Amino acid sequence: MSHWIIVPILLPALMAPILLMSARHDIVLARVFSVASCVALLALAISLLQTAAGGDVLTYELGNWPAPFGIVLVLDRLSALMLVLTAGLALAVLLYALDGADRQGRHFHALYQFQLMGINGAFLTGDFFNLFVFFEVLLIASYGLMVHGGGPARVKAGVQYVIVNLVGSTLFLMAVAMIYSVTGTLNMADLALRVPEVAAHDQALLHTGALLLLLVFAVKAALVPVHFWLPGTYANAPAPVAALFAIMTKVGAYCIVRLYILAFGAGAGESAWLAAPWLLPVALVTLVLGMVGVLAARRLGQLASFAVIGSMGTLLTAVALFTPQSLAAALYYLLHSTLAGAVLFLIADLVARRRPGQADGLSVAPRFRQASLLGGAFFLAAIAATGMPPLSGFIGKLLILEAARPHAAVLWIWALILSTSLIAIVGFGRAGSTLFWKSAGESGHFPLEGARDSLAHVAVGLLLTGSVALTVFAGPVSRYLDATASQVFRTDHYIAAVLRTHSPPAGEIE
Repeated sequence: MSHWIIVPILLPALMAPILLMSARHDIVLARVFSVASCVALLALAISLLQTAAGGDVLTYELGNWPAPFGIVLVLDRLSALMLVLTAGLALAVLLYALDGADRQGRHFHALYQFQLMGINGAFLTGDFFNLFVFFEVLLIASYGLMVHGGGPARVKAGVQYVIVNLVGSTLFLMAVAMIYSVTGTLNMADLALRVPEVAAHDQALLHTGALLLLLVFAVKAALVPVHFWLPGTYANAPAPVAALFAIMTKVGAYCIVRLYILAFGAGAGESAWLAAPWLLPVALVTLVLGMVGVLAARRLGQLASFAVIGSMGTLLTAVALFTPQSLAAALYYLLHSTLAGAVLFLIADLVARRRPGQADGLSVAPRFRQASLLGGAFFLAAIAATGMPPLSGFIGKLLILEAARPHAAVLWIWALILSTSLIAIVGFGRAGSTLFWKSAGESGHFPLEGARDSLAHVAVGLLLTGSVALTVFAGPVSRYLDATASQVFRTDHYIAAVLRTHSPPAGEIE
């Protein structure tokens, strides 16, 4: 049992109260502690990724109580990958916040650490009730971050966000209670053994609970028809918070992958692939709605929000095919879309800072400071987000299209992914030409005063570099993701590792 597995949860959990008690009145000290924590978290996540790359499923049993009776954390290739993505995104976004956004309200850095604690816990837990606990931790922290800096629009969006997630939490508890009532367990690995044994007269209750959980995860992932909270929330949140929230929707996608392959996958008997008939059509509708929203957006932040919705539709379309090849494609697209979505929110904020009175509205206005630099950054981000070659979005969509070829709905999938990509290109092209081309010919100017934004540009550069790196190293990354997808579908290996039963050799899951 490796004690390092719990450190991604413990580190931010301990750093947050330290920031509250020792650094709340000293912004410099708070920044030093917060950056140090994120750097250490990234180094630890990379180390755990290297450990998980060997193919073993590692567990940490709290209090040394074995599963399914005790709380267990599980590290495999997938959870390690999500830890690295979270830590890398968190560090880049934190650098952006250090340019002044963290001064707009109290306790930003403490809430930031609590947010990371909840996200990391959700990726590592092997127990449904603990998943609920970590959901609540990350949601409570996100409530505070959402209204950071105040303002009527932000508070209004924050109230809507709180209400939606409170309803989601209530449904989560109801769903877990239904599943527990017929299986007698909340451990994910143990649940995978119990689901095929559920009596015929209890199948309806089990399926109701499982589909209710799918609805809860759909809320987190912003799928139609429970996507309505995202555009207002993300577009009105502080830029670094919205950028960090790019990983929040992926928590919902991760939970869908983990539950509906492990417990309701091929070995689930009458409950096998329970989510598949529901998930694919909903994901395709989400894709269409998101990209139409990109075309209709009137603000750059709003455009980024709908791009996130559209990307979740694309991602979960691949997940809904429920094959190792489609999951590997989905994971590549997940990495890409998280970085692309985050950088769009940061660019929108940098544009808004330089256009007082116009903010990030898609309207023609005088040329602003550093328009060429931001125009170049937006151009790269738009190429990535729309899936144009040569960046990672193109590779991700190509992998998804290839994975969809054997599926019965291949024509619908290809038609909608390609047509919505064209719609996204038009929407991003309209926004870019309005902000950076048409505005160049307008007379007048905006004031040149303001923050230097040096760290903000570093953060944008890091995220864009990440997208480029995904393209350059697409081969090695794809090979790791192929192995990850194969491991996820080897549910017997996961169950054996968690429940300490006979485990096949690690090499068999390659």
